[in-house]
Amino acid sequence: MARRFSAPYQSEPVSGLASWARNLAVFSVVAVLVSILIVRFGFLEIKPALATFFGALACAGVSILFGLAAFVAIWQNGSRGMSRILLAFLIDAVVLAYPAYLGLQYRKLPAIHDITTDPIDPPRFDALARLRTGEGTNPAVYAGLYSAEQQRTAYPDIETLELEIPVQRAYEVTLQLVTKRKWLIIDERPPQLPRRIGHIEAVARTPIMGFREDVSIRVVPDGDGSRVDIRSASRYFESDLGSNAARVSKLIDDISTAADSANLKKPQPPPKLPPKIVKK
Repeated sequence: MARRFSAPYQSEPVSGLASWARNLAVFSVVAVLVSILIVRFGFLEIKPALATFFGALACAGVSILFGLAAFVAIWQNGSRGMSRILLAFLIDAVVLAYPAYLGLQYRKLPAIHDITTDPIDPPRFDALARLRTGEGTNPAVYAGLYSAEQQRTAYPDIETLELEIPVQRAYEVTLQLVTKRKWLIIDERPPQLPRRIGHIEAVARTPIMGFREDVSIRVVPDGDGSRVDIRSASRYFESDLGSNAARVSKLIDDISTAADSANLKKPQPPPKLPPKIVKK
């Protein structure tokens, strides 16, 4: 009986619009992957990579339109292709979900790309300055008072980290965390006399597209303890969509936790015994 009812449907042609919707969706996935590979491995400049990425998003949008048109056509003439439409919609949702989230972040967060714990005297980009001179790159000089005010409003918890461990130990803890994150270390200078200021410069990458974001860390003595200042800045784009603030906040938390652990492991002096009383 099932064959009798399904046979007429199987004889209907497949909707060409449904096939186009599926094909465009698959093409958009391929284009997104290609754009990610272009950025991560530096095959081309940033502009061709972005053109490929936005072209992929446009293909996903057109795929949705074709899918809707195919659904109407199938409803009217009874042709096949509903499974292709559903597959296209699923792929389009996967492709467009993260860009849609970034769009919401763009509207919600301030358009700044340079985050630091010390806006008055931010850690400088010395070795990294040579990597921020190409076309379309943001300058190595700190963005200034406007950026500082925007940061203070959006991320009030980002401030200088004060530690109760010596500057050398604070530098070692920070360098270990940077290495653990597999950031590309461009320069590292341990604290040495006479100023005893430690400095680390490294390149981090955003999770999906792999855009380069530069990090500069300064470790200075503060009496018996130390202070750590961090700066993270996007190499491209006016807005970082919160990525630099998230990186700085997470690093601050990790350094603080590691420093507390190192302070607990510090050998304690033996307790003083009470003086012996000699009876005469």
